[in-house]
Amino acid sequence: MAAKFLLLGLFVVSCIVFALAADNDPLQDFCVADPASPVMVNGLACKNPMLVQANDFFFSGLHLAGNTLNPVGSKVTPVTVAQLPGLNSLGISMVRIDYSPWGINPPHTHPRATEILTVIEGSLEVGFVTSNPGNSLITKVLQKGDVFVFPEGLIHFQRNAEDCNAVAIAALSSQNPGVITIANTVFGSKPDISSDILSKAFQVDEKIVYQLQATF
Repeated sequence: MAAKFLLLGLFVVSCIVFALAADNDPLQDFCVADPASPVMVNGLACKNPMLVQANDFFFSGLHLAGNTLNPVGSKVTPVTVAQLPGLNSLGISMVRIDYSPWGINPPHTHPRATEILTVIEGSLEVGFVTSNPGNSLITKVLQKGDVFVFPEGLIHFQRNAEDCNAVAIAALSSQNPGVITIANTVFGSKPDISSDILSKAFQVDEKIVYQLQATF
């Protein structure tokens, strides 16, 4: 009998811990972001509900191709709370990603969101790397209509695997998922990370570090 009560107690505790770890559900129908508000909160303060309009829940533009004429050959068009105030407190956002032939969305991570991606046009090589110490590469080539998930916080990437343009749509589990592009962050920080630190971390000559920092 004691063992049964112990198991029941552990089950109740685990449920409470799980509930506390999850994001809070909205306590009202909506909380349209008010970026002009002086109130500092974890997210954005709510606009007066009496002033809310349909355009607060509307975004137009994902039908337009992004300009991929850049060094990596891709363009991300975001629809986060910054572009669509009605997303505030709803825990979701999306992006359109355009790729030139063999263009890449370079290795990056979203610190606050899981991402689910669907190929709309073309073919994409996608992948993510598991955390230390395994660092296993999980990768697959996707075709039009295929779906792939990138777990929250893990470094991931996409590459156009063909000689024609590609398009993907992705949804993210945060109104503000954030993005940390690895190369830009490491070699383009302001001020620079000390070259001797990066030289030891990447096991390369400091001259290579200086070249990379000059690029980013």
